Amino acid sequence: MNIQPQPPFQAPPQVAFHRTELGVILGLYGRMVAAGEWRDYGISSLRDVAIFSVFRRTAENPLYRIEKRPKLRLKQGQYAVIGMDGQVLKRGNDLRQVLRVLERKLIRAVE
Repeated sequence: MNIQPQPPFQAPPQVAFHRTELGVILGLYGRMVAAGEWRDYGISSLRDVAIFSVFRRTAENPLYRIEKRPKLRLKQGQYAVIGMDGQVLKRGNDLRQVLRVLERKLIRAVE
């Protein structure tokens, strides 16, 4: 009987936000918290997508989801902002440009 050695267990690869991407997202998050618009967030790292969810209150559905899907990098763009109803508000390859759709909401909140 020939027994093959088992390879060491490896977790499946996951998509995650890089430190520089998180810096941009958390900068916006901090400004929105200061304006009283957002109160909580959650981060999910899955096989095909990394999600930064923003909440007004802790126990509700997210107001917005900022998604990173590297497989769409050459198509619609790897970053997307998705509203509470599932509608894609903005998509592209430049994270700062994509997040501007949420910056506009900050400007309205301050006025």
